[in-house]
Amino acid sequence: MSLTSVCSMSRRRMLTATLAASLSPFARKDISVVVAQNDVDDDLNVSTAGWKTDFSKHSVPLSEFRSGGPPRDGIPPIDEPSYVSQAEADTWLAPEEPVIAVALEGEKGEIVARAYPLQILLWHEIVNDTLGETPVAVTFCPLCYTAVAYDRRLKPGGTVYDFGTTGNLRHSDLVMWDRQTESWWQQFSGDALVGELTGSHLTFLPAQIMSWTAFKNAYPDGDVLSRETGFDRPYGTNPYPGYDDIDSRPFLFNGSTDERLPPMERVVGIVTENEGVAYPFPDLQHLRLIEDRIGDAQIVVFWAPGASSAVDTGDVVEGRDIGQAGVFSRNLDGRVLSFSPGSDDSFTDVETGSTWDVTGLASAGDLAGEYLAPIPHTVVFWFAWAAFQPEGRLWQPPG
Repeated sequence: MSLTSVCSMSRRRMLTATLAASLSPFARKDISVVVAQNDVDDDLNVSTAGWKTDFSKHSVPLSEFRSGGPPRDGIPPIDEPSYVSQAEADTWLAPEEPVIAVALEGEKGEIVARAYPLQILLWHEIVNDTLGETPVAVTFCPLCYTAVAYDRRLKPGGTVYDFGTTGNLRHSDLVMWDRQTESWWQQFSGDALVGELTGSHLTFLPAQIMSWTAFKNAYPDGDVLSRETGFDRPYGTNPYPGYDDIDSRPFLFNGSTDERLPPMERVVGIVTENEGVAYPFPDLQHLRLIEDRIGDAQIVVFWAPGASSAVDTGDVVEGRDIGQAGVFSRNLDGRVLSFSPGSDDSFTDVETGSTWDVTGLASAGDLAGEYLAPIPHTVVFWFAWAAFQPEGRLWQPPG
């Protein structure tokens, strides 16, 4: 299915098409299985004690893995999540706190949405969950600031995989493992890099970091991951205070950095039809929106203030406002919309004068109640994007 045909669908059909197309939008174009040879690239410098992984099969040099400090599942995933209502979550979530919003189409065509607060994901990084009828893995790597959601199956009706943290990193990004085969997976891309499933790709599901207020406005019937996780953690505190200071260096990153942007600058990263594009947050903050074309798709990137950084201060609620971004198709029911920033945090389409917000929801005008089709993306620190997408395009202002 081409991206163009996907983008012409309604939002609900877009979600279904994303699931069926088995997209892994941050993956490299080709991944081949490498059989271990006697060279330095095959020297694994992390512990293999207790692993049943087939290390003879891998698609990247084993020397690229390094220990992040904790052992396997030392940062424990949430395997038995529970949920609370928005009213209950209001007692411990501040309006500007960041959450990962995941919304999927249910069996009867209804939208099922859930918020995963970063104040919880900072301490667990992976939630093995089921949303509607879909088994999902909601993941967050604090060192790269990547929030990515996946279908836990490689194909509809297939094996449901349960994911944990290996304790290892690659390019400073979380390396996951599945408990069924003990293969190792890159959180950023959803690629199986080592073990029996090497070369496999997880299906990327729409996920967006947004403020708690934005989630409630967009999904009033959505529920929230509970802090009753079965673990004793100081939720609401940040174990990485000051990490995203623009002058700091990435943690446990050995590679060279692309000097076009500071390593810790946030970008919105999109990969579709084998083209990767990064949109810097400073440009988005200045312009409020960027319209672009990637392949055959005409897209818009929205930015709005009102979401705090989860890795700024010791208390998540006190993090500075870094804003929030969403990426959407401009094609709605066969008509291509053009947008301009509104006087507040909203956006207006030129064709109908309808008002839109950063979640892609039209709140007023002829198109009120409509959603723009989401385009798979992630917010990520520049150093990590450049490491995984070295040939990607960095968006530049015209002229």
